[in-house]
Amino acid sequence: MTDEQHEGGFRTDMAISVDKGGPRYGEFVESARLFMDRVRAAMPTEELVDDLIDELAAINAKLEAVAIDEWNSPSGTRIDLPARGNITLPPYLVNRADATGVDATLRFTRFHLGGNNAAHGGYIGTAFDDLLGMTGALATGKVTRTAYLTVNYRSITPLYTDLSVTTQVTKVDGRKIFVAAQMRDGDRLCAEADGLFIALNPGQP
Repeated sequence: MTDEQHEGGFRTDMAISVDKGGPRYGEFVESARLFMDRVRAAMPTEELVDDLIDELAAINAKLEAVAIDEWNSPSGTRIDLPARGNITLPPYLVNRADATGVDATLRFTRFHLGGNNAAHGGYIGTAFDDLLGMTGALATGKVTRTAYLTVNYRSITPLYTDLSVTTQVTKVDGRKIFVAAQMRDGDRLCAEADGLFIALNPGQP
């Protein structure tokens, strides 16, 4: 691995790919997302739990055999897939991304449930963090890390609804990139965030 590969944070120059994992990798990721939804909603019998544990053990063994380091994994680099194929992120599609900000469409599902059909606030923050990190990297062309992120929850954020997320760069002061974002259900503001991201020095982890 090179020093650049060890450099952490949000980046615009990652080894992006549209073919790692093969043409059906997107289906694989969506099947994993659906599985997480099903687990969250299920009330399985003892017998079914026993069966599923055995089946999952076999699946996990297959995946362990093809495990790879984070720099070469398709997860997080497949720019043709929602959230770049990263199942740890709520699935979003980027509609616009440039040095001024990002526009994205996001949909929370049962896995992201907080309660009473509303998205968990932690997943809202995760979505903001990723999209604002992307914003900071695009604004500077450099690798960035989160310094702080403040989220204000304004109204219920529903599941299974196409939500719009818009981000902006509000100020750049040397290595400091100040950013803001809004999440909306139509015209209704669900949540908003502001944050500070730091452009890393060369070789900084």
